[in-house]
Amino acid sequence: MGVEWKDNIDIADALERVADLLEEQDAMPFRVTAYRKAAATIARWPESVAEVLASKGQAGLKGFPGVGKSIAAAVTELVRTGQLELLERLERESSPEQLLASVPGIGPELARRIHEELGVRTLEELEQAAHDGHLERVEGFGPRRGQQVRDLLAARLGRARRGIVRKREGPRPEVGLLLQVDEEYRRKAAAGALRTIAPRRFNPTGEAWLPVMQRTVDGWRVRALFSNTAVAHQQNATREWVVLYFDKDDAEGQCTVVTAHRGPLDGRRVVRGREVECLAYYGVESEETEAPQPGA
Repeated sequence: MGVEWKDNIDIADALERVADLLEEQDAMPFRVTAYRKAAATIARWPESVAEVLASKGQAGLKGFPGVGKSIAAAVTELVRTGQLELLERLERESSPEQLLASVPGIGPELARRIHEELGVRTLEELEQAAHDGHLERVEGFGPRRGQQVRDLLAARLGRARRGIVRKREGPRPEVGLLLQVDEEYRRKAAAGALRTIAPRRFNPTGEAWLPVMQRTVDGWRVRALFSNTAVAHQQNATREWVVLYFDKDDAEGQCTVVTAHRGPLDGRRVVRGREVECLAYYGVESEETEAPQPGA
């Protein structure tokens, strides 16, 4: 059977969804944690999981940190069939109303209305409705409750997937390397020269719009993609903020590159949190450095 499920982010999404549903059904905490750890590993893995499976089989998957025998089997099923029976069963056992009511501030009655009036079935769809204004049209919702739901879902759905990487002390790539990868990514994305994926968040039509690029530079493996966070959408910056995930030996991390809109770096691309290094990189006189306003 041909490979159907190709992208690491899609696989990580499915494993994170399994973890969410197991948690809602009061499964043993170690099972929930295992799926979350595996999702985090796969989301940031620099190689295609499908290619690893094709070349090394399940034994290759079990070499990933946090991926044991049962999760390796689940990933194999996803890659080879595009489906995961465990996920489908858990979703069947969890009604949309129960899932929606698990969000603080949404009780059973509101969950029923949201499902019936908006057709919302998943937390991703709920998040979309919270951001596009549809949720506030449901009786019982106002701006304040809508904001509460947006904040809660941003935290809940932002875990591990889309690769939130645990920060570790240790070496980091030079800002020049990161800015060069950022420039190449944006140039090739604009030219339509990169593979695109269909993110699940903020993408109700399922369009494959998000370009992805992987590079190895000076021993650093770097994965680049535009930010697909709630804040990026609110600021209309999904084609401007670039998230870079990097790892080398035991060091790993992530950063966001944006365009500064004030201060001595105005108009230049800046690695957020490393503005002082960017001043030196650009040879700009060190004035009072201000971080770019938006957060990705």
